[in-house]
Formats: sequence, C-alpha cells, structure tokens
Amino acid sequence: MPGSAYSPGHTVLAVTVPALDAFVRARTAHYDASFVSADPAFVHAHVTVLAPWVPRPSAADLATIGRIAAAHPAFALRLARIEAFPDGVLHLRPEPDAPLRALTAAVTAAFPDHPPYGGRYPHVDPHLTLDRHDESATPPVTRTWLHKQLADVLPVSLTVERLELQWWANHDCRVLANWPLGREVVR
Repeated sequence: MPGSAYSPGHTVLAVTVPALDAFVRARTAHYDASFVSADPAFVHAHVTVLAPWVPRPSAADLATIGRIAAAHPAFALRLARIEAFPDGVLHLRPEPDAPLRALTAAVTAAFPDHPPYGGRYPHVDPHLTLDRHDESATPPVTRTWLHKQLADVLPVSLTVERLELQWWANHDCRVLANWPLGREVVR
C-alpha cells in the first residue's frame, strides 16, 4: 500500500483486476488519499509484472513492451487465496501464476537494469496486494477480516487480455499506455 510520504513517482507494468478495484481503492484512500487516481481508466487493483520500470520510457522502450505483450497470449486467472508475506503484506495469490511469471521474465530480460522491485527481494511471487497485517488497527487487519470484507467478491476469475503501464505518484496516478496480449498492434 502506498505510504504517506512524498513519492517522486514510478512506473508499473501491471495486469489490472477491476473486480477488486473498489476495495483496493478504498484501502489506498485509507492510508494515503494522494494515491487515489482521478484517471477514470486507472485500476488500483493490479498484479505487478514489473516495477519500478523505466522512469521515462522512450518510444523504443514502449515498442519493446508491445512486442513482449504480443508474444504472450491472453490467459485465465483466478484469485481466491488470501496469503501473507513474512513482512505482513496480505495479498491474493493468482492461479495459475505461470503466465505472470513468464511476462515478468520476458520484461526483465529485455530491461535487465530494472529488476522486479529494484532487486530488493531474491524471489518474487506474483500477487495482488490487499493490505498489511495490523492487529492494533481498528478493526484489526487480518486474513479473517479480509475474508469477511471480500466474501461477496472472492473468488475473482478473469481473462487477462492487456498489459498496462501505470504511473504511481502522489496526486498523479494514471494510465500511460496499454497493450493487448497475444496480438501485434499495427500503428
């Protein structure tokens, strides 16, 4: 979740999950409303493919992402299991995760100077962040609480057909570009 500190901004290559956007948008607003986007196309709920990516992508960078997206077919995804990372991040595990791992591997191979999460983690698992475990919060933020909050939404099944480039910054979250999966875009 975004913090309350100023962010100079960063790019995120993401797969969006509109069915969970109302919840993730509300939790984002709870922690830092400056990260709630005014862009109607922006979906807060996402699975990161690569972040941070190139801060100011060139036309060649964008074309490379377009070719990568075209080389990967659309795929079905299901999000049902709420899990926790050791640092307390509560998230949904996408199933299957192989198509997401393949997208991340392809983008990382094309842009080796931009490892996932800046190289902070030796192993990266695809996930959709929901919140952070905090039993001192009111109400306590736990897996049980999340299950209750999302009981009418989970499981989420969707067909992922696009890769999106988002910009995340205080008062400036927006969609920069997107590419269809599995087909070349002719411009």
